[in-house]
Amino acid sequence: MRTEKPHKNLDIWKLSMQVCIDVYKICEELPIDEKYGLASQMKRAVISIPCNIAEGAARNTHKEFIHFLSIAQGSLSELDT
Repeated sequence: MRTEKPHKNLDIWKLSMQVCIDVYKICEELPIDEKYGLASQMKRAVISIPCNIAEGAARNTHKEFIHFLSIAQGSLSELDT
């Protein structure tokens, strides 16, 4: 039995996945000396966004979903910085 994952229907999850693709492309263009610095930090922050949206959408309560959206928002703020 295969069920559709609830996060895959969320526009915000789809948008955050596109942001991941964009950030990874930007990181490829950064100087090599930023490979383990800025690029690494940006990649960790950006992938956290859709991951937390997905995890929250899979939870059982609205309160839990909101909690994970808050974490995703924090990661977005980190990436923005």
